[in-house]
Amino acid sequence: MTTRYNEKGYSTPCTVLRVDPCVVTQVKETNKDGYCAVQLGFDDKKDKHTAKPLLGHFKNAQTVPKRRLVEFRDFIQDFNKTVTLGDCISVQDIFEEGDYVDAIGVSKGKGFQGVVKRHGFSGVGGRTHGQHNRERAPGAIGACSYPSRVFKGMRMAGRMGNDRVKIMNLRVLKLLPDQNMIVVSGSVPGAKNGYVILEK
Repeated sequence: MTTRYNEKGYSTPCTVLRVDPCVVTQVKETNKDGYCAVQLGFDDKKDKHTAKPLLGHFKNAQTVPKRRLVEFRDFIQDFNKTVTLGDCISVQDIFEEGDYVDAIGVSKGKGFQGVVKRHGFSGVGGRTHGQHNRERAPGAIGACSYPSRVFKGMRMAGRMGNDRVKIMNLRVLKLLPDQNMIVVSGSVPGAKNGYVILEK
C-alpha cells in the first residue's frame, strides 16, 4: 500500500497491484459446456512442477504452464470482445481510470484466536470481587435445562482468517500499462505477494 495525493493535496490510501498479461487458456461455450466463460492463466511456472494433463491443457493454448487459472463467466458479453485460445489480455484492455472494481483474495490467517480478538468481546468485568484470570473469558454460552444445548453459530474461540474475502467498489486511480501495474483505492485482502482477482 501507498498514498496518492491529488492536485488539492488530499491523500488517498491506495494499493499497487501487478497485473501481468493473462493468457486465454480455455473458452467455454453455452452449446458445448452449458455456460459461457473464459479461463485466464496467470504467473508462469516450470514444466516439471506441472501435472501432465495440465501440460496438454496449456499446449492447446500454445502457452507456458500457468500457476493460477481463473474462470470469468459472461466475459465475452460483458466486454463485447471475441477471444480465442492463446490471446493475451492486458490491463488496459479491461480497465480504465475511474472504473470501480471488486478485489477477491484470501485474507491473512490468524490461527486459533480467542473471543476478544476474533469477535471483539470485552471479557467478563474487571479483576475485583475475587475474579481471577477472567478478563478475556467468553462467559456463559447457553441456558440450563432448556435448550440443553449450544445454539449453532455461537460466537466462540476458533480459527480466524484465511477466508475468501471480497472488497467491493475500489476505484481505479491510475493505470501503468508499461509497467503492468494498476493502482486502486483502499486495501485489498491478503498478504503481500498474494494473488488477487479483479472483477469489473
